[in-house]
Amino acid sequence: MNDDILEGIRNGSRDAFKQFYDTYENYAIRTAKAITRNDEHAKDAVQETFIRVYRNISSYNSNLSFDAWFYRILVNECYRIITKEKKTPSVDTSTMEDNELLTEHSKENLSDLYSMIQNMADLYRIPILLKYIKGFSEKEIAIILNLNHNTVKSRLFNGRNLLKTQLEMIEMEGSQ
Repeated sequence: MNDDILEGIRNGSRDAFKQFYDTYENYAIRTAKAITRNDEHAKDAVQETFIRVYRNISSYNSNLSFDAWFYRILVNECYRIITKEKKTPSVDTSTMEDNELLTEHSKENLSDLYSMIQNMADLYRIPILLKYIKGFSEKEIAIILNLNHNTVKSRLFNGRNLLKTQLEMIEMEGSQ
Protein backbone atom coordinates (compact mmCIF):
# COMPACT_ATOMS: atom_id res chain seq x y z
CA MET A 1 0.00 0.00 0.00
CA ASN A 2 1.28 3.42 -0.95
CA ASP A 3 2.37 5.49 2.08
CA ASP A 4 0.73 8.61 0.61
CA ILE A 5 -2.62 6.83 0.41
CA LEU A 6 -2.27 5.57 3.98
CA GLU A 7 -1.39 9.04 5.19
CA GLY A 8 -4.35 10.46 3.25
CA ILE A 9 -6.69 7.96 4.90
CA ARG A 10 -5.24 8.85 8.32
CA ASN A 11 -5.95 12.51 7.54
CA GLY A 12 -9.54 11.75 6.51
CA SER A 13 -9.12 12.15 2.75
CA ARG A 14 -12.11 10.66 0.93
CA ASP A 15 -10.11 10.51 -2.31
CA ALA A 16 -7.36 8.48 -0.63
CA PHE A 17 -9.92 6.12 0.88
CA LYS A 18 -11.67 5.72 -2.49
CA GLN A 19 -8.34 4.91 -4.14
CA PHE A 20 -7.63 2.35 -1.41
CA TYR A 21 -11.14 0.89 -1.77
CA ASP A 22 -10.84 0.62 -5.56
CA THR A 23 -7.49 -1.13 -5.20
CA TYR A 24 -8.56 -3.72 -2.63
CA GLU A 25 -12.27 -4.31 -3.24
CA ASN A 26 -12.09 -7.12 -5.81
CA TYR A 27 -9.41 -9.05 -3.95
CA ALA A 28 -11.28 -8.65 -0.70
CA ILE A 29 -14.56 -9.86 -2.23
CA ARG A 30 -12.91 -12.94 -3.69
CA THR A 31 -11.22 -13.79 -0.42
CA ALA A 32 -14.42 -13.25 1.56
CA LYS A 33 -16.41 -15.42 -0.89
CA ALA A 34 -13.81 -18.15 -0.55
CA ILE A 35 -14.16 -18.09 3.22
CA THR A 36 -17.90 -17.50 3.67
CA ARG A 37 -19.25 -19.43 0.64
CA ASN A 38 -21.97 -16.82 0.33
CA ASP A 39 -22.05 -13.70 -1.87
CA GLU A 40 -24.10 -11.62 0.56
CA HIS A 41 -22.01 -12.62 3.57
CA ALA A 42 -18.87 -11.84 1.59
CA LYS A 43 -20.15 -8.37 0.69
CA ASP A 44 -21.09 -7.73 4.33
CA ALA A 45 -17.67 -8.86 5.53
CA VAL A 46 -15.89 -6.66 3.00
CA GLN A 47 -18.02 -3.63 3.83
CA GLU A 48 -17.38 -4.08 7.54
CA THR A 49 -13.67 -4.61 6.88
CA PHE A 50 -13.36 -1.31 5.03
CA ILE A 51 -15.23 0.46 7.81
CA ARG A 52 -12.92 -1.06 10.43
CA VAL A 53 -9.83 -0.16 8.43
CA TYR A 54 -11.04 3.43 8.13
CA ARG A 55 -11.81 3.67 11.84
CA ASN A 56 -8.63 1.92 12.98
CA ILE A 57 -6.04 3.11 10.46
CA SER A 58 -4.28 4.99 13.26
CA SER A 59 -3.53 1.66 14.97
CA TYR A 60 -1.81 0.23 11.89
CA ASN A 61 1.91 -0.32 12.49
CA SER A 62 3.68 0.81 9.31
CA ASN A 63 6.62 -1.51 10.09
CA LEU A 64 4.36 -4.47 9.30
CA SER A 65 2.75 -5.52 6.02
CA PHE A 66 -0.40 -3.54 5.31
CA ASP A 67 -1.81 -6.43 3.28
CA ALA A 68 -1.41 -8.82 6.22
CA TRP A 69 -3.09 -6.29 8.54
CA PHE A 70 -5.94 -5.73 6.09
CA TYR A 71 -6.53 -9.44 5.43
CA ARG A 72 -6.42 -10.24 9.13
CA ILE A 73 -9.30 -7.81 9.63
CA LEU A 74 -11.11 -9.33 6.63
CA VAL A 75 -10.63 -12.93 7.80
CA ASN A 76 -11.81 -11.99 11.30
CA GLU A 77 -14.93 -10.36 9.83
CA CYS A 78 -15.62 -13.46 7.74
CA TYR A 79 -15.26 -15.66 10.82
CA ARG A 80 -17.55 -13.35 12.77
CA ILE A 81 -20.24 -13.62 10.08
CA ILE A 82 -19.82 -17.38 9.78
CA THR A 83 -20.13 -17.78 13.53
CA LYS A 84 -23.19 -15.56 13.53
CA GLU A 85 -24.81 -17.53 10.71
CA LYS A 86 -23.38 -20.90 11.81
CA LYS A 87 -22.56 -21.86 8.25
CA THR A 88 -19.49 -23.67 6.93
CA PRO A 89 -17.31 -21.65 4.54
CA SER A 90 -16.19 -22.77 1.07
CA VAL A 91 -13.96 -21.90 -1.87
CA ASP A 92 -14.89 -19.50 -4.68
CA THR A 93 -13.87 -21.39 -7.82
CA SER A 94 -13.89 -18.23 -9.92
CA THR A 95 -10.77 -16.93 -8.16
CA MET A 96 -8.36 -18.35 -10.70
CA GLU A 97 -10.66 -19.67 -13.41
CA ASP A 98 -10.96 -16.15 -14.85
CA ASN A 99 -7.33 -16.31 -15.99
CA GLU A 100 -7.37 -16.24 -19.81
CA LEU A 101 -4.13 -18.23 -19.99
CA LEU A 102 -5.78 -21.34 -18.61
CA THR A 103 -6.93 -23.96 -21.08
CA GLU A 104 -10.31 -25.64 -20.70
CA HIS A 105 -8.56 -28.79 -19.45
CA SER A 106 -6.61 -26.90 -16.80
CA LYS A 107 -9.78 -25.03 -15.78
CA GLU A 108 -11.44 -28.40 -15.27
CA ASN A 109 -8.49 -29.56 -13.17
CA LEU A 110 -8.64 -26.35 -11.15
CA SER A 111 -12.32 -26.89 -10.56
CA ASP A 112 -11.59 -30.40 -9.26
CA LEU A 113 -8.82 -29.06 -7.05
CA TYR A 114 -11.06 -26.32 -5.69
CA SER A 115 -13.73 -28.90 -4.92
CA MET A 116 -11.18 -30.84 -2.90
CA ILE A 117 -10.09 -27.69 -1.10
CA GLN A 118 -13.73 -26.80 -0.46
CA ASN A 119 -14.25 -30.08 1.36
CA MET A 120 -11.24 -29.60 3.63
CA ALA A 121 -11.62 -28.56 7.23
CA ASP A 122 -11.16 -24.81 7.78
CA LEU A 123 -8.06 -25.66 9.78
CA TYR A 124 -6.26 -26.52 6.53
CA ARG A 125 -8.39 -24.78 3.90
CA ILE A 126 -7.92 -21.19 5.04
CA PRO A 127 -4.08 -21.32 5.24
CA ILE A 128 -3.97 -23.04 1.83
CA LEU A 129 -6.19 -20.35 0.29
CA LEU A 130 -4.09 -17.56 1.78
CA LYS A 131 -0.80 -19.15 0.68
CA TYR A 132 -1.55 -20.50 -2.78
CA ILE A 133 -4.46 -18.37 -3.96
CA LYS A 134 -3.69 -15.04 -2.31
CA GLY A 135 0.11 -15.42 -2.26
CA PHE A 136 0.79 -14.60 1.38
CA SER A 137 3.96 -15.85 3.05
CA GLU A 138 3.76 -18.24 5.99
CA LYS A 139 4.71 -15.41 8.36
CA GLU A 140 1.95 -13.19 6.96
CA ILE A 141 -0.56 -16.01 7.30
CA ALA A 142 0.49 -16.41 10.93
CA ILE A 143 -0.24 -12.72 11.48
CA ILE A 144 -3.56 -12.85 9.59
CA LEU A 145 -4.82 -15.91 11.46
CA ASN A 146 -3.17 -14.96 14.76
CA LEU A 147 -1.29 -18.25 14.87
CA ASN A 148 2.26 -19.35 15.60
CA HIS A 149 4.42 -19.54 12.45
CA ASN A 150 5.13 -23.25 13.06
CA THR A 151 1.40 -23.93 13.38
CA VAL A 152 0.86 -22.39 9.95
CA LYS A 153 3.68 -24.48 8.48
CA SER A 154 2.18 -27.62 10.01
CA ARG A 155 -1.32 -26.85 8.72
CA LEU A 156 -0.01 -26.15 5.23
CA PHE A 157 2.01 -29.38 5.27
CA ASN A 158 -0.95 -31.44 6.48
CA GLY A 159 -3.32 -29.73 4.07
CA ARG A 160 -1.03 -30.43 1.11
CA ASN A 161 -0.77 -34.06 2.21
CA LEU A 162 -4.56 -34.35 2.35
CA LEU A 163 -4.83 -32.92 -1.16
CA LYS A 164 -2.06 -35.21 -2.41
CA THR A 165 -3.85 -38.25 -0.99
CA GLN A 166 -7.13 -37.21 -2.62
CA LEU A 167 -5.41 -36.61 -5.97
CA GLU A 168 -3.74 -40.02 -5.80
CA MET A 169 -7.10 -41.66 -5.11
CA ILE A 170 -8.63 -39.90 -8.12
CA GLU A 171 -5.72 -41.00 -10.32
CA MET A 172 -6.15 -44.60 -9.16
CA GLU A 173 -9.88 -44.48 -9.90
CA GLY A 174 -9.24 -42.98 -13.32
CA SER A 175 -6.75 -45.68 -14.30
CA GLN A 176 -9.13 -48.54 -13.48
